Amino acid sequence: MRQMGIEAIYPRRKGLSEPHPEHKIFPYLLANLNIKKPNQVWGSDITYVKVIGGWAYLIAILDWFSRYVVSWTLAPALEKEFVVQTYKRALKTATPEYSNSDQGSQYTANELISLLSDEKVKISMDGRGRCMDNIFTERLWRTVKYENVYPQRYENFKEAEIGLKKYFDFYNNERRHQSLNYKIPAEVYFK
Repeated sequence: MRQMGIEAIYPRRKGLSEPHPEHKIFPYLLANLNIKKPNQVWGSDITYVKVIGGWAYLIAILDWFSRYVVSWTLAPALEKEFVVQTYKRALKTATPEYSNSDQGSQYTANELISLLSDEKVKISMDGRGRCMDNIFTERLWRTVKYENVYPQRYENFKEAEIGLKKYFDFYNNERRHQSLNYKIPAEVYFK
């Protein structure tokens, strides 16, 4: 926001959520879907993580039923490779029926689409400007930032990566969730 010559300093959305003009966009498939088991729907998104003097980029793949973070990666640059690698790690754990993301170029990249298609995963994408289509993952970002990123004020990338590793272990294996009747995500995911 620009006002009286003052401008906030933060990463711009341009490039993060824009689809590549040559990539296919998939429809949103989850409207009115009753999610009743683990690995039925995975949601994924990328967010910024502030480190002193710069930014890092965090992707997570979240099982919507259990709120379990199946895989995550912190990267120094916003490239499709770190998204593809995160999905490859997640697919070693399980294969979802649906994978939902936004329409950003990292998610519409041919390598990721091929990977998911080869695994027979139904690809769903949020409608343009519809963050509520991926509300569980958006809620995860709020939790991660308010419980970990903001209070920690990470000095550098390596410190953020170590801190987030500890946090996601806590999130998956110790943190109780009201939406899960105060159960732990790993307890629900691996039940």
